[in-house]
Parts: sequence; C-alpha cells; structure tokens
Amino acid sequence: MVFAILTLWLGAAFAAASYPALTGRVVDGANLLSAATRNTLEVKLKDLEDKSQIQLEVATVTSLGGMEIEPYANELFRSWKLGQTKQNNGVLLLVAPNEHRVRVEVGYGLEGTLTDAVSKVIIANAMTPRFKAGDFEGGITRGVDDIITALTTDSASWQPMPQIRNVDQQSPIDTIMPFIVFAIFIVVFISILRGGILGQIVLSMLLNGGGR
Repeated sequence: MVFAILTLWLGAAFAAASYPALTGRVVDGANLLSAATRNTLEVKLKDLEDKSQIQLEVATVTSLGGMEIEPYANELFRSWKLGQTKQNNGVLLLVAPNEHRVRVEVGYGLEGTLTDAVSKVIIANAMTPRFKAGDFEGGITRGVDDIITALTTDSASWQPMPQIRNVDQQSPIDTIMPFIVFAIFIVVFISILRGGILGQIVLSMLLNGGGR
C-alpha cells in the first residue's frame, strides 16, 4: 500500500513538470520575446554553433511544475540532448519568470570554460537587473551575448581581478629590510673584532661621534 502511494506520488510529481518540445534554438514558452528578438537570437545561436559546434539553446517556461530550477534545467537539457554526444558541449539558458528563477545548464565538456562562477556573474550582472526592471528581452539578449563571449574568449578574463594591494601593506623590500640591517651589523661587528679596515672606520666614526 505504501509502495503504491509512493509510486502515485512520484508519478504525479513528474507529470506536473512538463517539458517543452525542442522546436528551435529559442523556445519561448512564456512569451517573453518579440518575433524580432527571437529571430536575432536565433541568428546569434546559429552562428555560434556553425563556428564552434557549441549548441546553445534558450528556453522560457511559464512554470517549473513545482520543481527547483536546477533539476528542471538538468532534465530539460537531457531531454533535448543538447551538444555533441562525444564532446558534451551543449548549453541551456532557462528562464522561469513566474518563479523568478534563471539557470545556465552546461554540458560536461564546457564546465571548465563556462563555470558556475562565470554563469552566476552573467546572471547577476547582465540579466537580473533587467528582469527586475521588467525588461526580459534585454536581460535574455544580454545574457546570451555574455554567454557567447564567455564561451569564445579567454575564460581568465571573467575571473575576479586580484585586489589592489593596500597602501599600508608592506612591500617585499620593507619585509626584508630588518634582515639586511642585521646582516650589515654582523659584518661590521666581525670586522671590528678582527681589526679590519671596515671595522676601524666604523669604530673611529663611533668614537669621534661620541667625543663631541
């Protein structure tokens, strides 16, 4: 009985999450994009695939069916079989406006290029501010542009820049200066003990200075 109830519950959960069909490079189920914007995005995505073999798809949905966006995006990615099988170089940009969620799902072959950190930067900087202002077209377009840039340029340029050294922070010279002074003192001290010229000069300067 328990097993039957669990089976029905799981079946209902999966049935609630309906995945759209792959009808093009842009599947705008939430109707966020104008025809002109969809066409512009289609051209960009085709150009990316022609030049790099990377398959980048854009999807908007009216509902995630009660699922979190991460598993939904993962299942949709698998359902659409994005990217080449051997290279696993697909990318999915998923937008769920009613749940206020965005996800960039990346195939294993591109995880070293389009990292989670880079995806978060793109979503936070390029997309979310525009979405909050009601500009879904601008946010999605900018997000696509930045994803393409990240995929086709040096990924290092997307990493956080190192913090500028604080002006109060010591330089390497400042750090080793006490050791230099100590080493000079030892050399002079040994020279004085051995009666060397350097020791005699320093000793004379000290005596003359002390006699004033």
